[in-house]
Amino acid sequence: MKFLNMRLLVVIGLIIGSLGVAHAQSYPNRAIKIVVPYPASGNADITARVLARTMSESMGVPIIIDNKPGASGMIGTEAVAKAAPDGYTLLVVASSPLVVNPSLFAKVPYDTIKDLQPISQILSFQYVLVVPANSPITSLPDLLAKAKAQPNLLAYGSGGIGVGNHLAGEMLALMSGTKLNHIPYKGSAPALADLHGGHLTFMYDTVLTSVPHINSNSLRPFAVSGPKRASSLPAVPTMQELGYKGFDITQFVGLLAPAKTDSTIVARLHQEVAKAMKNSDVVRLLATEGGNDLIAGTPVQFTETLQRELIMYRKLIQDAGIKQQ
Repeated sequence: MKFLNMRLLVVIGLIIGSLGVAHAQSYPNRAIKIVVPYPASGNADITARVLARTMSESMGVPIIIDNKPGASGMIGTEAVAKAAPDGYTLLVVASSPLVVNPSLFAKVPYDTIKDLQPISQILSFQYVLVVPANSPITSLPDLLAKAKAQPNLLAYGSGGIGVGNHLAGEMLALMSGTKLNHIPYKGSAPALADLHGGHLTFMYDTVLTSVPHINSNSLRPFAVSGPKRASSLPAVPTMQELGYKGFDITQFVGLLAPAKTDSTIVARLHQEVAKAMKNSDVVRLLATEGGNDLIAGTPVQFTETLQRELIMYRKLIQDAGIKQQ
C-alpha cells in the first residue's frame, strides 16, 4: 500500500508539473496588466505605456496600464508582490520603491528580493547639478567652498525626502564634507521653479528637464550624477571626473513580476522587452525624447543591480541620517 501511495504521489506531481509547463507554453492567452505605482504622466508611466503598446502588438494580447499611486510607490508595488505569479500582473517601477524605501521606512509591505521577480531593467537616467545662470557661483569647487564657509546656509531643492535628487545632494554633502540645507518639495517641478526664482542655491535636476533650460542659458550645469557623461550634455563632466570617486546616483525604470513566476514566462517577457528596445518608435520616445539610456538588461543583471543598490542606498541613508517625516 505504501508503494502504491508513493507511485500515486509521483503521478500527481508529474501531472501538476506538466500543467505548469503547458500554462507557460500557452502564455499569453489573455490580457496582461502592468501596474505603475505612480500617477499618470511620470517617467515610469510613460515608459510603461510606450512599452505596453509595442509588446501588445508583438504578443497578440491587450496590455492594460493600472496606475496605483500612494505611499511613495509602495501600494502598487505591494499589489504586484502579492499577485498570482502567472505572468498576467506585472510591475513597471522606478528605483525608490525597490531600493530606497526598504532603508527609508520602518515598515515596507514587501521584500524586494524575496517577493518580486526581476525581468528587465528597461532604462536608466541621471541628474545634473545646476545653478541659475545669473548665480555668482561659477563652478562646483566655488559652490563647495561657499558651503564650507557657511554651513547649512546653501539651500538645494528636491522632489521629496528619499527621491533621487535628494540622495544626490546628500551624497555630495558626505563626499565633500559640507553641510547643505535640503528643502524637500512635493515634486521636482516646484523646486525647479524656486531655483529659477532665486530661492534655492542649486539642485540636482533630471537631465531631461534641465536640458531645455541649459540650452536657453537660464541654468548653468556643473556636473552629472552618473558614471558617464549624458549624451545630451557631452560637455558637462561627471562628478567622478571632478574627483568624487564612486559618486553614482543613477535611477532606473524596470519591469518585474511576482516571485515564483515560471522561468519560461520570465524569459519570454525579457525577450519582448529586448525586442521593443530595438523598435524605432520606442527609441525615439524613450531615449531621444525621454533623455534616457535604454538598457533591456537580463533578469540576472537586473537582480544584481537591485542587490547592489539596496546595499548602497542603505549605507547612504544611514550615513546621512535621513529619516522619512
